[in-house]
Amino acid sequence: MGITLREIIYDIGGGIKNGKAFKAVQTGGPSGGCITASDLDVKIDYESLASIGSMMGSGGMIVIDEDNCIVDIAKFYLEFTVEESCGKCTPCRVGNKRLYEMLKDITLGKGSIEDLEKMRELAETIKITSLCGLGQTAPNPVLSTMKYFQEEYLNHVRDHVCVAGVCQALLRYEISPSKCIGCTRCAKVCPVSCISGRVKEVHQINQDLCIKCSVCYDVCPVNAVSKG
Repeated sequence: MGITLREIIYDIGGGIKNGKAFKAVQTGGPSGGCITASDLDVKIDYESLASIGSMMGSGGMIVIDEDNCIVDIAKFYLEFTVEESCGKCTPCRVGNKRLYEMLKDITLGKGSIEDLEKMRELAETIKITSLCGLGQTAPNPVLSTMKYFQEEYLNHVRDHVCVAGVCQALLRYEISPSKCIGCTRCAKVCPVSCISGRVKEVHQINQDLCIKCSVCYDVCPVNAVSKG
């Protein structure tokens, strides 16, 4: 108690694994808020964490790096809350389920900009009308990530792109003509035969047939397949 988030993550924890960039840290368990780099020097105590939209909660801490999708993270925590709800009050029982479904649609590329405002209003309503602490704090991950990572949400609903490359439905796999050596390995392992090209010639992916399974990305020996 009293030391900073930066001290725990970088001095005690040794920093981000594999030299990845820090993105956020979630404190307090599933009902805590996501904290960005601008608040890494905040001291760990009840009042300080509450002042920046998070909490001490269970005392846990999860560090999120650049490879994590913030929308997917919010969905992950809300899924836990939906399962844990006792079902006594409607805001928690129904509201959180609707909130989860909206997040799921966004990660599937089915969300819209209008959905973001609906999510914010629903999350605020759940906070002030739920009967117990579970429901009252359940929307914290959604509200905090929408506040600090609004652009990432917009990328999903406006551009249908997951910048972290996590949301499978929003991925697009492409073969670089300058890197492809025509080894045919990707074409041989593709489960839907959507990759065409002769030996020692540049291969191409039929985007209409691609199921985004990432097998071609995994097997390419020269990293000619990119995802984004």
